[in-house]
Amino acid sequence: MNNLRRKTLAAASAVTLGAGLAVTGGLAPAAAAGPETSYLVLAPQGATTGKAAARVAAADGTVVAAYDQIGVLVARSTNPDFAARVAGAGVESVASTAGLGTALDEGETVEVSAAQAADATGDPTKEPLYGQQWDMDMIHVPQAHAVTTGRPDVVVGVLDSGISSTHPDLATQIAKDKSTSCVGGVTDTTEAAWNPTNSDHGTHVAGTIAAAINGVGVTGVAPGVKVAAVKVVNDDGYIFPEAAVCGFLWAADHGMRLTNNSYYIDPWELNCRNDARQRPVWQAVQRAIRYSQSKGVLNVASAGNSNYDLAHKITDTGSPNNGTPEERENLTNACLDLPAEAPGVVTVAAVGPTGAKSYYSSYGQGVIDVTAPGGDTRFRTQGARSTSTDGILSTTFNTVTRTNGWGYKQGTSMSGPHATGVAALALSAHPGMTPGQLSSFLERTATAKPCPAGVYNPVPLIPTGPNAYDATCSGGARNGFYGAGVVDAYTVVK
Repeated sequence: MNNLRRKTLAAASAVTLGAGLAVTGGLAPAAAAGPETSYLVLAPQGATTGKAAARVAAADGTVVAAYDQIGVLVARSTNPDFAARVAGAGVESVASTAGLGTALDEGETVEVSAAQAADATGDPTKEPLYGQQWDMDMIHVPQAHAVTTGRPDVVVGVLDSGISSTHPDLATQIAKDKSTSCVGGVTDTTEAAWNPTNSDHGTHVAGTIAAAINGVGVTGVAPGVKVAAVKVVNDDGYIFPEAAVCGFLWAADHGMRLTNNSYYIDPWELNCRNDARQRPVWQAVQRAIRYSQSKGVLNVASAGNSNYDLAHKITDTGSPNNGTPEERENLTNACLDLPAEAPGVVTVAAVGPTGAKSYYSSYGQGVIDVTAPGGDTRFRTQGARSTSTDGILSTTFNTVTRTNGWGYKQGTSMSGPHATGVAALALSAHPGMTPGQLSSFLERTATAKPCPAGVYNPVPLIPTGPNAYDATCSGGARNGFYGAGVVDAYTVVK
């Protein structure tokens, strides 16, 4: 399917059983003249930022964050001519990030009531709600936990909307000394800054990775490791490029071995390197990712929920997601889904309870590396209705009542942290692996799945139309739907 219809990384369930729907706000309107605007200012590759910083000052700008490791400055200015004036010797490129925030609109959280949680029947894992975690059995988590639950010196950076530090399944799991907010491209390590404000997305992701085995709620894939909150979503629900750059560098410089990235860096799902406005974003993000890899970090990213063939990009009619969508045609593979398609990043697609491709999951031969449970709440009814328990159960934080809980979400946002958790177990069992070795190991140990024959569409009765989710798989043992296969927690530790 080549027509990109923009969807968020946590696909919405149509069933609302609790008050878990996050409300996404809009961007504040700019002043009529001279609004303070943020910019990415890039020095030439390999050069210091000294000359660039001097040009920022001369152009009536202020450097608010200097990432000398990669030659990138985050600057702010009220000068309408700032971009033109800052260009010159010592500056390779500059771009305003105004309007480049992408909305993290996660859809619904279907909450588990307190009564349901109390009445749940436990099992040998000793977690009351484990019986509803079909995803953990699919990737053989109980067998893996008999070998290891992970090592606490393995820290996973969750670049997301923050993690609730008071959640009973997560309070002991958070590396608070390595947590920060990167909103605005500037770090703030106060606990309030990296806690969630408008979204429980990061809390849900963190639970899938590392929820504790403590007789409460659920278990994570790797409950013995730690997670660090690296908040990149602002209070309006937007992710700006400078926050993502900050997040990658923070994780790299604070000893994290993995990051989980369930978001887009750009309101256009595809960032085109041949677009003058978007190119500096690509350059800055690519530098940040390369730096993190050089520091021993493997970055894992979700493939997206557009049911889009990322290997055959033609048109994008659903972006940007922060305003009126525009149609872009005749796209090429110079246009990338960031960070999922950045070199060296592990790109994760989603499957539902049957192990088949989730109806919403994007795909692409040569793009998808592995797949993991992300939920599919529509397959049972061929799309007509939603079954919430076919989503992924994890930790939640109700942003209205400010209370912790558990609930279901679905999306490649949910499949990504399963793969990240498996990678954390692999690092715990094999601590000397480099990012490249770990990525290859995840693929070699995955359970291969063949392409379905013909046109695939498990949801022909979905209200958006009988062909809305048609998709065709290509490839053999490694293919466009599943990559190398479904990640396996036991195989990486045995």
